[in-house]
Amino acid sequence: MWVHAPAGYGKTAVAGTVADKMELEPPEDPRLDFSPLGATFFFWRTSHERNNPTRFVVTLAYQLALSIPELTTKIEDAVDQNPMILRKSLEVQLTKLIVEPFKALASIDEISNRLVIVDGLDECINSDQESRVEKKYAEDQEKVQIRILDLIYTLQSHKLPLSFLVLSRPETWIKRHFESRPLRDVTEVLDLYEVGDHLKDVEKFLRDELSRIAESLDPPSDEPGLEDAAEVEWPGEKTLQTLLSRTGGHILYAATVVRHLDDPYDDPRKRLTDILHGTAPTEKSVHPHSTPFASLYELYRQIIKSSPEGHRPVMIEVLEDLLASKSYFDPGIDQLPAAMKILDHLSGRTPGRGMKAIRGLHAVVRLTPEKGGAEEGAGDHPRTLKDYFIHSSFVEFLQTPEVSREFAVDGRKSFRRLLSGCLESLSSVTLDTKVDAQHLRFALTAWPTFWSHTAWGPSEEEECLKQNRTNYKRESPYASENGLPS
Repeated sequence: MWVHAPAGYGKTAVAGTVADKMELEPPEDPRLDFSPLGATFFFWRTSHERNNPTRFVVTLAYQLALSIPELTTKIEDAVDQNPMILRKSLEVQLTKLIVEPFKALASIDEISNRLVIVDGLDECINSDQESRVEKKYAEDQEKVQIRILDLIYTLQSHKLPLSFLVLSRPETWIKRHFESRPLRDVTEVLDLYEVGDHLKDVEKFLRDELSRIAESLDPPSDEPGLEDAAEVEWPGEKTLQTLLSRTGGHILYAATVVRHLDDPYDDPRKRLTDILHGTAPTEKSVHPHSTPFASLYELYRQIIKSSPEGHRPVMIEVLEDLLASKSYFDPGIDQLPAAMKILDHLSGRTPGRGMKAIRGLHAVVRLTPEKGGAEEGAGDHPRTLKDYFIHSSFVEFLQTPEVSREFAVDGRKSFRRLLSGCLESLSSVTLDTKVDAQHLRFALTAWPTFWSHTAWGPSEEEECLKQNRTNYKRESPYASENGLPS
């Protein structure tokens, strides 16, 4: 089955709920003494571990072995016979780690069907050459997503006791592939957008949340006739209907607006007025590989513009740093303030300046731990603690200059800035240094990745090495005592 819907319609929440129910609740049929959930894989655009197919097959194989113990020895035999199998192509891995182990079972017909859930197919954007290679060498995202579908069809064509639930946005190339043979003949399609009354759901959400915010408001003192707070009903029916129309029934848009208004440092009435009176979105501003909702991107622009203009350059720099580094923090760095302390040090900002610069972005960035929520992917199943961005569409916005314009991030500049900070920090390390400072541990782990992501010019790499050799000689007692050459 292919379940599709635009951004913000709860696809990941559906996948997580199905997985949890199948895994945690006892089967309705008392004859079943096993979980019908075979395996899950949640692609995630901003995770270097989950935005590419490198671990797709091995993850499915591992989880299927847990679900069907008879497979375990067969898969172990395959790895023992060829330890290099994990470095082979995805197609070879699929054959050796899943198809052949199933075929080797004497009682395959007696094995009950298992469900495999693949969520966020459209968020698989890098090739299995991994993100260490330059982007120009990576597979086009359309090709890699179709490749995943072909792998799934290969498993289906072997008549294995597996069913598949695939969830994604209705990208043109994905839709075309599902509608063509042979997938068309074996796939049931569900448009999540057509299920339920979305406008009604969003209206109820907005009424409840805006009423909650209105309870904390003081009556406006500069409008005659409104002295009695009981007579003031913010935002008013007309304004609410205007906002509801702007959402287009998208809960993600509505939830982002509510988070933006729910700010103790500003007046929500002014913020809502700014949103509704902002630049009207146009379809021409939408990038072909992103969400079709121009209004959501325009909302992101309004959120950034609500911050003081003097903070915006540092704000963009901080967002660049987060996007470049979020997958490389130690497990103990699981909240944004701790990560920002490291990034401020490496990027040369004064302590605390990074958090101050992005304080106004609480509608799109998890400044503090958050439980649940109305946006897609809320809940713990597919997320990690380092998912600092509330929804991947904000990352798409930042990385797509056609829509973010002056707020676009420059990943190359961020990698260079953080690499320079890492090398400068490491230049003070000697054989006697205890590497207990968090920024030093981060630098030791991350600097090779930052180096590989930096596109060097003909003379830039040598200049960087020369500069850091100079720093090392100047700051390291070991280098000075032993007369290391420059």
